[in-house]
Amino acid sequence: MTFSTKRVNAIFIKDWKDLQRNSYILFTAAIPLFFAAWLGRIGADSAILASYPVNLALVIAGAFIQAAMVAEEKEKNTLRGLLLSPANTLEILVGKSALSAVMTIVIITGSILLSGYHVPSLPVFAVSILLGLIIYLAIGTILGLLSRTVMESSIIGMPVLVVFGMASMVKTTIENEVLVKVIDYLPSEQLNHIWVRLGEGEGLSAVSGNMAVLLLWAAASFFATMLIYRKNSMDYS
Repeated sequence: MTFSTKRVNAIFIKDWKDLQRNSYILFTAAIPLFFAAWLGRIGADSAILASYPVNLALVIAGAFIQAAMVAEEKEKNTLRGLLLSPANTLEILVGKSALSAVMTIVIITGSILLSGYHVPSLPVFAVSILLGLIIYLAIGTILGLLSRTVMESSIIGMPVLVVFGMASMVKTTIENEVLVKVIDYLPSEQLNHIWVRLGEGEGLSAVSGNMAVLLLWAAASFFATMLIYRKNSMDYS
């Protein structure tokens, strides 16, 4: 079956209409913007702190909201119809991720403007954002597929928010060197390393190792999403 943009667009439009009636998701999506506005007001001079709203936007809009939207489909039992529709696996995953992706990009842009964060090396920064977006959307989809309700997705997603969204802050309180090294390999930390080095004037070659780690995360999370999605499809068949 060939990839159909019409089916993807139909899923996107349905999600957009559902989003307009969901105040919980809209309020949650605005959290990084509030934080960015606060940082812009106090004038954060730390590169990591200034970029924190961007990481938070990826975690909240990319993973947290994606999980809630997928879980809502399961809670309303509309995911069954989607899984049994003519749309293939890739079309459904792209369609269900499209709105979250657009929202994440909009929130990241707003966070950058509100916080006054200076984007270093826009092309490399954009590639890092793209990889981060793939990772967090995949994680959000997995959380949504594993949840039965929107509330359950929030409960399951809270550790993800802490681990992936606040790793830099948590790391400063940890004395175990092995655990610190493990945290350094999280997507949020790899993104921070990239942005700090770019801000110091270094180029793509200096962050190629970090990009490779993000690429591995993106591939692993995508394949995990495919496996869990297919398991759900078999459960409905």
